[in-house]
Amino acid sequence: MLTLASKLKRDDGVRGPRASNPASDSTRRVSVRDKLLVKGERNLHLNILGFAVCRCTCKVNFADPNKLHYFQLTVIPDEGYYQGGKFQFEIEVPDAYNMVPPKVKCLTRIWHPNITETGEICLSLLREHSIDGTGWAPTRTLKDVVWGLNSLFTDLLNFDDPLNIEAAEHHLRDKEDFRNKVEDYIKRYAR
Repeated sequence: MLTLASKLKRDDGVRGPRASNPASDSTRRVSVRDKLLVKGERNLHLNILGFAVCRCTCKVNFADPNKLHYFQLTVIPDEGYYQGGKFQFEIEVPDAYNMVPPKVKCLTRIWHPNITETGEICLSLLREHSIDGTGWAPTRTLKDVVWGLNSLFTDLLNFDDPLNIEAAEHHLRDKEDFRNKVEDYIKRYAR
């Protein structure tokens, strides 16, 4: 099977030190995004299991090894309200990556103050422009995105600046009932 990574290696080997003609070089060009994704994908796979912050709670799945710009992330929190749930995220990396952030959607229905039931996510590093300066920057990587999504279930769980206002208010009114609703959603949607 030909993957983007093997194509890049093969093309680099074929090209050599400017031995080929310019016309054939232009047909073999690979976008900056794809070059960054090949490097990022290698690092993501190498680091995901040893990624101390994620404690093996994240799994990456590339449905098509030729499309590194589209993959799914599974987060299985091992502590907190969402412990034991299995949450799927769809990540699409746009052509303008790494100047713009990946597009991320939660595919699992969830009761969460920072994720809507339709999958929208409130995470500053996924914003191109953010007031607090913690938004996307070209120095960020897919590893940062994985860390951020995983942290939405622990460290970055934010009831004070919610996207799902109803969930945040529910937590404020009755923490035990909030926990029960989260557990119900996990049983129904996140197994």
